[in-house]
Amino acid sequence: MSASISSWQCVLIAWGDRYPVAEINRLVRSVRARSRGLERTVLLSDRPREGLEPGVELREIPAWYLAPEFRGPGCQAKLCLFEPGLVPADMPAVYLDLDTIVFGDLSQLLQVMESPQTVAILQSAILPFGALARTLYRITDRRRYARGNSSIVVYHPAHTGYISERFRELAAQHRTGGFKPLRADERFISWAAQPVMRAVPASLAVKFPTEYMQPWRWLVHLRADLPWIRRRREGLVAVTFPGVKLKAGELAALPEGATITDRKGRRLFWTDRALGSLRRKIIDLYGQPGS
Repeated sequence: MSASISSWQCVLIAWGDRYPVAEINRLVRSVRARSRGLERTVLLSDRPREGLEPGVELREIPAWYLAPEFRGPGCQAKLCLFEPGLVPADMPAVYLDLDTIVFGDLSQLLQVMESPQTVAILQSAILPFGALARTLYRITDRRRYARGNSSIVVYHPAHTGYISERFRELAAQHRTGGFKPLRADERFISWAAQPVMRAVPASLAVKFPTEYMQPWRWLVHLRADLPWIRRRREGLVAVTFPGVKLKAGELAALPEGATITDRKGRRLFWTDRALGSLRRKIIDLYGQPGS
């Protein structure tokens, strides 16, 4: 399917006031400046957002998804992505968390779509998406399945409404903690769409903590020094920052050599040795007024 894709839309979500409009606009401009075939930018929001970049289409998140239990750590409110009629269904979509930085052409992510039914997210669990996971899903009556991270989602709104519909149905029957797939949006996406799930290629997009942070400095440096990892990192078009104590813009202001430890004990070393060209790219991106 990917060869025939010429038009696509970028989808963002904002609720609450954690991300000011200026940050949303920065991401919008970054995607627009670097990506081919982008026809539409959609922001799903719980309120009006004054000062949005011209042409951003704001759509209201259905009130049902904004219940307090869906806006906690499980981020189930994000499943509104798949609500029939909310995101226009005329072209495929790439969803980005607002804590994503974009360095290249996001249209490349659409290559992962083997069919209009494909749903792709970042791989995060040991069991990879693919034939083995689908077989395990089938023989265990859907109790075992591959999971990923939904900081980036590639999908087609015309073919994924069932994810939202199934979530509404099951959430009405169970507390979100009572049925494991309901515990987080990425769990539910992986469970509901397992037969068509794919991984966003790590050659194009990664989670910053998974890719660049380790408990030990020597391991961070070892990975950074491996030539095939260096080459892959140079080709990244997007990096997401879920779970990092500081946002990318705040990282840019750190003194060289600073160290940050996350709740899992992984450490971020703010050096060129550890991060390669990414450190300079972040500094350059956030050092440009209005960029």
